Amino acid sequence: MLIYFRIALLWGYFCFQNYLFRSVAKQFTLGKNERLKSRKSIEQLFSEGKKITVAPYKVLYMLVHSASEFPLLFGVGVSAKNFKKAVDRNRIKRLTKEAWRLQKKELRDKLKERNIRLNVFFIYTGKELPEYNEVYKKTGSVLKKLDMLTGE
Repeated sequence: MLIYFRIALLWGYFCFQNYLFRSVAKQFTLGKNERLKSRKSIEQLFSEGKKITVAPYKVLYMLVHSASEFPLLFGVGVSAKNFKKAVDRNRIKRLTKEAWRLQKKELRDKLKERNIRLNVFFIYTGKELPEYNEVYKKTGSVLKKLDMLTGE
């Protein structure tokens, strides 16, 4: 009887830890629905969107007044002219996505409250491979600027 009690206790603890992990992990995701993939939306962003420059990034953004479950859509691009190897381009995109994923929560929550959707596209314009710390800082400063611009 004591063995069954211990097994049940351990199982309950495991389930609780799993629940905690899932609830925390859901805050910091960058799923399929949060990526800017629509060709139409990207073309509209490039033609009608506004620009911010935070070296080494040029950031295009556009506010859309519509309620959505995913109020913040994100995309990133790196020029093949500056980086010939796809490995380098993919690394820069991966670093940028990771920095964005970890810092976007506050802006996403504010946009959700206001029923506004924001499309954002990062273009890496630097000539050399960046370090993650630099990418993280620059992405954070872009998010602060976007927060100020959408707060108006």
